[in-house]
Amino acid sequence: MPSSLSGYDTFKHFLISSPAEYVAHVQTNRPEKLNAFFEAMWLELGQIFKKLSHDPDVRVVVFSAVGDKAFTAGLDVQAASQGGMLTQDGVTDGSRFATRVRRHIYEFQECITSIEKCEKPVIVVLHGISIGLAIDMSCCADIRICSQDAKFSVKEVDIGLAADIGTLTRLPKVVGNHSWVKEVCLSARFFDAKEALAVGFVSRVLENKAAAVDAATKLAALIASKSPVAVQGTKEILNHARDHSVAESEFFSFSPPTLFFRDKT
Repeated sequence: MPSSLSGYDTFKHFLISSPAEYVAHVQTNRPEKLNAFFEAMWLELGQIFKKLSHDPDVRVVVFSAVGDKAFTAGLDVQAASQGGMLTQDGVTDGSRFATRVRRHIYEFQECITSIEKCEKPVIVVLHGISIGLAIDMSCCADIRICSQDAKFSVKEVDIGLAADIGTLTRLPKVVGNHSWVKEVCLSARFFDAKEALAVGFVSRVLENKAAAVDAATKLAALIASKSPVAVQGTKEILNHARDHSVAESEFFSFSPPTLFFRDKT
């Protein structure tokens, strides 16, 4: 039985518990709207992962969603269109409106990137409808697991947008197949769990959501049993290597900051 995690009971849109020692489980909690995100949710998400990053009682994070139908249907377009930062007021000139929108999108990006920047490994569990923002967030995670019923799509072009929250920059590095990436991003077509596994987007497919969450929790507990210094250092060096040359990464792995990623025990 998962226990509560001290200091995380004030968040409105997420459930946070501890299913195993040193493991946190974050669940998006808006199943009645297929866990679609609006501004208050992504701001809260950023706060949660920043807090988890520095929490000494957490070594690994599992990220999933409440309900059987969807990990997330992406951005709540209806909520976004009802006033707010992305709505022109008819008074502000175009350049100032564009600057305001740019700042807003940058803040949105930073909240989603908090998953990637979390010092602790993040295992995401995808199920059901997993479109748009689901790809943005899962690309930020360290390990992706899904259930057989997962249906994915980089959906943004269907609503007249380029995916500007991280998918277009991270997905090519996640799967390493630019032809496939361009195919799914330009067409917005759906792909299933079998295809996601074949291209390397996920590392495991389980028969249902419960099995996938269980597998993620067991993996998280295994990782949490290792030296947290070594685990966090490994994540840091792997992420650096993704964005730099071999020579740069080898130098980085022995630079003063990463020398601290060696457990003395």
